[in-house]
Amino acid sequence: MRKRTLGGKLDVSAIGLGCMSLSGAYGGGLSIDDAAALLRGAFDRGVTFFDTAELYGPFLNERQVGKGLGPVRDEVVIATKFGFRIDADGKQGEGFDSRPAHIREVVDASLGRLGIDHIDLLYQHRVDPDVPIEDVAGTVGDLIAEGKVRCLGLSEADAATIRRAHAVHPVTALQSEYSLWTRDVEAEILPTLRELGIGFVPFSPLGRGFLTGGVKPGSLREDDWRTRLARFGGEAAAQNYRLVEALQALGARKGYTSAQLALAWVLHQGEDLVPIPGTRQLARLEENIAAADIVLDAADLAAIEAAVPQSEVVGGRYA
Repeated sequence: MRKRTLGGKLDVSAIGLGCMSLSGAYGGGLSIDDAAALLRGAFDRGVTFFDTAELYGPFLNERQVGKGLGPVRDEVVIATKFGFRIDADGKQGEGFDSRPAHIREVVDASLGRLGIDHIDLLYQHRVDPDVPIEDVAGTVGDLIAEGKVRCLGLSEADAATIRRAHAVHPVTALQSEYSLWTRDVEAEILPTLRELGIGFVPFSPLGRGFLTGGVKPGSLREDDWRTRLARFGGEAAAQNYRLVEALQALGARKGYTSAQLALAWVLHQGEDLVPIPGTRQLARLEENIAAADIVLDAADLAAIEAAVPQSEVVGGRYA
């Protein structure tokens, strides 16, 4: 696996692994032992960047990651997140909580569940409108000075918030959704990151699985939270799937899957991007990893974008 560097600080595999689905976000989920086996399989195939959060499960995902990566902890980069209201029983409350005292509580709890002595990349999961971002960045900066955290990250923050946080403590990476069918960050966010030297971690680079072609209209389980998203239902899903079929046809002509083309397209948007597709299947993992070796020229990129034009995607990202 080729390497990339986030924010000049974190050397990671060119493709990471988003671990959210391991604990059942898309219905089902894996046992701790099965998740650990998948995580070790990813490491054995060159993946060194793993993304989790206290929210996933909640709490279960961090335990899965901790067990799977414990034996190779010094050879991997682990990212986790704080910022939501979650009680001790794992019940999510309304709104956000990035109060400095709460950040410290979450970090200590996450370190325990992960079984590690420091978090490599700590994200604010979502911006808290009730807590100044300067207080958030300052608190994480203190945790970095104490050795509990290595790097500060933000998720789904706007350009102004990124600048304010970065002025207090250097931001190493921003995580936001980015794929062929979600390109909002291109206008303002990516230029801001590049001006400041901040890395970018696209989550859902396969459109929450839709761009793989494996999520056909009407095929989702009832307990899959994607059923609540506009893009995955009704006529919107049917229209969007026609775009996926065009991408599949293009991939077939080149000897790649639609997922591989979609990932390769993201990787070609800059060396400062490290996408984190998620999967619960080793075969899918291997398929995704292979995308890191695909070389696309300008004509290839144009053909991919023509197959999935942003203007023809139906439905918003969230309900």
